Amino acid sequence: MTELDWQRGPAGDGGSDTTRLEVAMAPDGRIHLRESDAPRTVVITTPAKWEAFVRGVKAGEFDDFTEG
Repeated sequence: MTELDWQRGPAGDGGSDTTRLEVAMAPDGRIHLRESDAPRTVVITTPAKWEAFVRGVKAGEFDDFTEG
């Protein structure tokens, strides 16, 4: 696989050792996702599905998953 330019989300409240989401765009346009503590496990999706997910996050559609 081509070396990807992984972008890591901010640490947030958990500090620098917290597991974070990492995202990279492949040369073919597909989006690769992984967790920082399991970099060998990669999920691949399309740009359209990624955009739909991001819109859902911004709209608060997943907020109930984070409520304690």
